[in-house]
Amino acid sequence: MLPWVYEFRWDAGHIIFLGVFFSVLIIIASTLMRALMRAIGDFKNRRVDHVMWEVAFEDLPEPARACRHQLSGEVAHRTCPNEFDCRDCVSHELFLRANPVPPAGTGPQAPEEEQLFGLSFPLDRYYDRGHTWVKPAADGTLLVGLNDLGTRLLGSVENIQLPEIGSTMHVHGTAWQVSTRGADTRILSPVEGTVVDVGGPGKEWYLKVRPEGNGDALRHLLRGAEIKPWLTRELERLQFALSEDGVGMSLADGGVPVEDLPRSAPKADWDAVWGEMFLEA
Repeated sequence: MLPWVYEFRWDAGHIIFLGVFFSVLIIIASTLMRALMRAIGDFKNRRVDHVMWEVAFEDLPEPARACRHQLSGEVAHRTCPNEFDCRDCVSHELFLRANPVPPAGTGPQAPEEEQLFGLSFPLDRYYDRGHTWVKPAADGTLLVGLNDLGTRLLGSVENIQLPEIGSTMHVHGTAWQVSTRGADTRILSPVEGTVVDVGGPGKEWYLKVRPEGNGDALRHLLRGAEIKPWLTRELERLQFALSEDGVGMSLADGGVPVEDLPRSAPKADWDAVWGEMFLEA
């Protein structure tokens, strides 16, 4: 049916076929070219982490993508449509107007720290769903650390790869990586900004970040009364993730969650558990 094929004739049928054939070919080529140019543009604009997060978020089970306002009981069911980024969410603004949430650590009798299910969750900071916390510092920077459950999930860490000072952080991009039990786990950044200092387990915090944006750098993070229902859901997710591997373990020892969960359940597929709990899969 092509000009170089035997018995091809320049009649109406063959000409129509050629038109359709080359039109489809041009559409496919242009689509591939646009995809390539978009990929190059994403890479140049440092959007690789954002693309990775979009894919990871879509791969999460629906219960793990629940909107924060479902967790707080303001709505019966709602899946987050913004990959846990409330900064530009119109619905989030409407929910806040109807039921304002006080800033972290404020109020006439606001305690500095609260024990939830035997875990330490200080109320002077904000929490990301990837198990990091953010605490505003007096100099305008943000301290970023790993929350108590995240620390117990990892257990004994063999190696930590922190970013270089001057690196740019993106929300739900890579903040740092840890290696434990022969597996690498990516810890997601809860904020956007420039790394001005690095710490580690010995300093309590891992990163000090100078935030970017117009004052809404913490808008998407959980705080105050939102923390307990989210943590309840996280413990349920963890129990289910462990039960899938036939572990059948209890998360607590004497009423307090064990400090090194991988050591307590060495037969579990911890690579998969970490991927799910730290929102990588």
